[in-house]
Amino acid sequence: MAAETAPPRIEILLVGMNGDLRGKQIPLEQEKKVWDGTVRLPSSTQSLDIWGDDNDDITGLSLTIGDPDSVCIPDERSLAPMPWAPEGSKQVLATMHEMDGSPSFMDPRGILAAMLKRYEDRGLTPVVATELEFYVVRDDWRDTGRPRPPEKLMYRDEPNGFQLYDMSAVDALDDYLQTVRAWTRAQGLPADATTAEFGPGQFEINLLHRADALAAADDCIYLKRIAEQAAKRHGLKSTCMAKPYADHAGSGLHVHASVIDRDGNNVLDAKGGDPVRLKSVCAGMLNTMRDAQLVFAPFANSYRRFQPGSFAPVDVDWGFGHRGTAVRIPDRDGPAARIEHRVAGADANPYLLLTAILGGMLLGLDETLDPGPATEPGKQPPEGTRRLTHDFLTAVEGFSSSPFIRDVFGKRYQKLYGDTKRKEAITYLRTVSDFDYQTYLPRI
Repeated sequence: MAAETAPPRIEILLVGMNGDLRGKQIPLEQEKKVWDGTVRLPSSTQSLDIWGDDNDDITGLSLTIGDPDSVCIPDERSLAPMPWAPEGSKQVLATMHEMDGSPSFMDPRGILAAMLKRYEDRGLTPVVATELEFYVVRDDWRDTGRPRPPEKLMYRDEPNGFQLYDMSAVDALDDYLQTVRAWTRAQGLPADATTAEFGPGQFEINLLHRADALAAADDCIYLKRIAEQAAKRHGLKSTCMAKPYADHAGSGLHVHASVIDRDGNNVLDAKGGDPVRLKSVCAGMLNTMRDAQLVFAPFANSYRRFQPGSFAPVDVDWGFGHRGTAVRIPDRDGPAARIEHRVAGADANPYLLLTAILGGMLLGLDETLDPGPATEPGKQPPEGTRRLTHDFLTAVEGFSSSPFIRDVFGKRYQKLYGDTKRKEAITYLRTVSDFDYQTYLPRI
């Protein structure tokens, strides 16, 4: 049946470990079962790796225990139309719960909600915004096995050059970008500026601050889906791979965050003085950054982004207005006082990302921590500054052994995520690449 004549539907969606969406399509006339909480999926849906394998031999969470069902509880706040689907179609995000009603320890939305409860217990509310970078590529990637920039951005089959803030690049893909903007409006996403970034076909869309970090993560996951569906509409593909091209910029997912108290005051506001609280939350994030890097960079490809001389940070450092640091303070005074976390790639799961960032910030809110000297523009980071790892497996081991991760994500999820990513890292290390053949086979 053609899409134009297909009946409307509602899709109930779970966010997986890797930020992927899984769920069910249900005819719209049967929508009631969504709200009655009778939609079920196997619990192991939340343990699937990047290849879709439940890894029962590693986790024991699938056939070993009978692959039991869990219940998908929808979040009505996330209900939104699907402009790419038959008219009247909707989507809604859900959180997986056990049959006894308790949240699943594996559900990323539930993990973030638990972190927000810690803030609520302290009378605090995080205010969060995300900035998502992504590439748009031709739709022949399945045939070529490689991404290529859209033809409108090429000259004699070569990119026209760097396109940072280049309005001609925006104009060249205006039909696609206008579809993205129309669909963000239809879904009520707080999309702000759209800019062309360095790479050919690379764009950034900013989402405005929300005093609801769970909704901010929902916005981000919906924006990724809109970018993907709009690309299909225009014969293209969008990708949030951290580094799709070796010779062009990687894509990041920057997070801006502040914290307000019960009276609506920004507790990070330095009020013209020493930004003690700002520096303390920076220290909390810096102290936990290596432990949480696997969340910020969850795939083998993610580590290709951390290159000296790029805008992706390589040091565990901070600075005032310095876009090369891992944590940047754009504003220190007034309601806009906030931090910007610049480490994560566009491939990060936004729920796990915000959990790790807010967990680090909470350490700096509960105590007064010292981040050390700031990195100043034009100068090397202060002596003794640690570096982020460039190695996937090292990040896995750091995550798996961290007391901070155990506290923030729970012991069971730490093991599940760490073991699953260790399998992925070892598979990557065992894969002999074209580089190996081209470099070593002729010479060794």
